[in-house]
Amino acid sequence: MKPSLSVLILTHNETLHLRRCIESVQLFAQAVFIVDSYSSDDTLEIARELGAEVYQNKWVNYAEQFNWGLENCPIATQWVMRMDADEYITPELQQEILTKLPAMSQEHTAVYVKRRVHFMGKWIKRGGYYPIWLLRLWHYDKGFCEKRWMDEHIKVTTGSPMFFEHDLVDDNLNDLTWWTTKHNHYATRELVDLLNIRYNFLEYDEVTPALFGSQEQRKRWLKIQYASLPLFTRPFIYFLYRYFIKLGFLDRTKGLIWHFLQGFWYRFLVDAKVYDIKRRAKFSGKPLIEEIENYLGKPLR
Repeated sequence: MKPSLSVLILTHNETLHLRRCIESVQLFAQAVFIVDSYSSDDTLEIARELGAEVYQNKWVNYAEQFNWGLENCPIATQWVMRMDADEYITPELQQEILTKLPAMSQEHTAVYVKRRVHFMGKWIKRGGYYPIWLLRLWHYDKGFCEKRWMDEHIKVTTGSPMFFEHDLVDDNLNDLTWWTTKHNHYATRELVDLLNIRYNFLEYDEVTPALFGSQEQRKRWLKIQYASLPLFTRPFIYFLYRYFIKLGFLDRTKGLIWHFLQGFWYRFLVDAKVYDIKRRAKFSGKPLIEEIENYLGKPLR
């Protein structure tokens, strides 16, 4: 018997991944909801063929879209699960959800699972990338997605978490050109969060930063420390930490590509965009927030 669980997936042109994702949750999910930002490929056809309920909404950012799904999809189960279209559930985690979720006490309102990242077909095990604990299942009426432009987490308002033993897999099958284009867009969103840490022009209802808290609390605390480091110095420090101290070099050639691009190139690009925005604001005399909105092509609030 399936537990009282619905899965919510955001999509845009996910023909390459969506069938794999939905099929991996069908064993335990009573319902699968798709919130699509007007795909132009076969995404919707695949979703409907596999029995998912499809809704569409204009994209603003991940948090806005996910919370729209929570508020507008007819979720009638006790639990809800967040999945990205390029992720899938391992058979071991499928069975764990089936057996453990119905037996959990009411005081446990959230579940953490481990994420494996695959890159170019390789499981990235070092550099601090495994295990990454993510809050992915929670009581539907007790959680929401932080309203941030980047690095958004699920925040559960009451209760305590459980930690499952097995993994979900993040395995994007697109090529490297797609990956770098995606991270270029991520860099624009990331600079919003980094500048907001210093200038506080947006108020977030967010996970509380804590060095000795949950993984997302620790990550948020470390991000605040990272934001205080000098521009262009911090990407070098972060890459050296990941690649040498955290043994990223043991991931061999594909690991070198991953750790360099994700741990250095991407972070350096964020800093370059921060530098460019500040330079533009100084030259034009416009408020910094206005230059950020020009970068985004949309208002921040």
